[in-house]
Amino acid sequence: YDTLFYAVQGFCITKKIKKMDKQQNRRNRMKRIISMCLSAVLLLSLCVTGAAKTKTAQAEEKQKVIVIDAGHQIRAMSATEPIGPGSSQRKAKVTGGASGCVTHLPEYKLNLQVAKKLQKELVNRGYKVIMVRTKNNVRMSNVQRAKVANKYKADAFIRIHANSAGSSSVKGALTIAPASNNRYMTKANRKASQKLSKKVLKAMCKTTGAKNRGVMYTNSMTGINWCKVPVTIVEMGFMSNPSEDRKMAKASYQKKIVKGIADGIDNFF
Repeated sequence: YDTLFYAVQGFCITKKIKKMDKQQNRRNRMKRIISMCLSAVLLLSLCVTGAAKTKTAQAEEKQKVIVIDAGHQIRAMSATEPIGPGSSQRKAKVTGGASGCVTHLPEYKLNLQVAKKLQKELVNRGYKVIMVRTKNNVRMSNVQRAKVANKYKADAFIRIHANSAGSSSVKGALTIAPASNNRYMTKANRKASQKLSKKVLKAMCKTTGAKNRGVMYTNSMTGINWCKVPVTIVEMGFMSNPSEDRKMAKASYQKKIVKGIADGIDNFF
């Protein structure tokens, strides 16, 4: 009987051990399956995150960079600088700018008002915008301003200005671009700057109704000659003309100017 008892007991223990082994194997398989699933989820997450980062990087690479320069500043800088790289001809670093014949609004203030509105409009349109200045009390020469645009490899450099003339009857908008024989700029950049000037002027005159005075081609502008990127000077109107002076001082008209410049930039690209 003892022999039989121990034999039965041994059989039961062996069976129980085999059962426990099977359960352990099932648990191990389940752990492996769970581990594989977690690894797959992690790998998928990394792939999705990587793809998202890649798309973001690609979007940033495709995003056009616009540099805006609000012309002039509180104080002029009468010290001179070369009008172009290697030039012996020199001009004042920054002139004082015009002033409204009726509103007495200084040009440097008007330029910054419009520049800030343009910044907002262009950001809303998906552009990356760099401001040369965001306040009036700065000391920046025209060469320094051009170098900001070069530093950020601007796809377009927009220089905001207002005009003035000896006669109060002169009115209208114009843009300034390098002449075809400009020796300071590459041929490609000259052509791009001329195209930008045409597109911006046409669109701005359309939204404002201002007289289109055409593109002025010159090699005398320091802020153009030092540029390695497409550039235009936008002369929004004549502060010496009572009607245009009043218009340009109004936020509603400034918004029309801004829409026109932004439309012109869109058309340029």
